[in-house]
Amino acid sequence: MKAKASIVEPHSYSISELAREFDITTRTIRFYEDKGLLKPERRGQTRVYSPEERVRLKLILRGKRLGFSLDESREIIDMYDPAHGNVEQLERLLERIAQKRAQLQQQLRDIESLMGELEEVEVRAQTALLKSREDETP
Repeated sequence: MKAKASIVEPHSYSISELAREFDITTRTIRFYEDKGLLKPERRGQTRVYSPEERVRLKLILRGKRLGFSLDESREIIDMYDPAHGNVEQLERLLERIAQKRAQLQQQLRDIESLMGELEEVEVRAQTALLKSREDETP
C-alpha cells in the first residue's frame, strides 16, 4: 500500500503540523485566522501555511506569553518593514514593553501591599484566638 502524498509543499506547513510544533490546538490557529492574524493559502479545503505565516504564529504566541493583547501583537507584527530596518516596529515594541513592565510593577506593588494586609489580619486573628482560648480555660 502506497503512502498518501502530502498536498503541503516542502517549505509550507499544514495546520496540524503547526499545532503540534507549538503545542496548541488547530482551533486556536483557526481563531487567529478568524481574527485576521493569519492568512494561509487554501488548496481546496486544505490550509497551507507559508514560513512567513509560521513566524507570525510564533510571534503571536510570544506576544501572548508577554501579556500583549492580540491587537497589540497585530499592530507590532504588521509594522514589519525590513527595508527601513524595522525602526518603527522596534520603537513600538519598546513602548509596549515599557507599558507592560509598568503595569506589572504596579501589580507587584499591589500584591505586596495585599500580602502585608493579610499578614496583619492573620496576626490579629491569631492573637484574638489565643486570647479567646485563654479566657475559656479555668
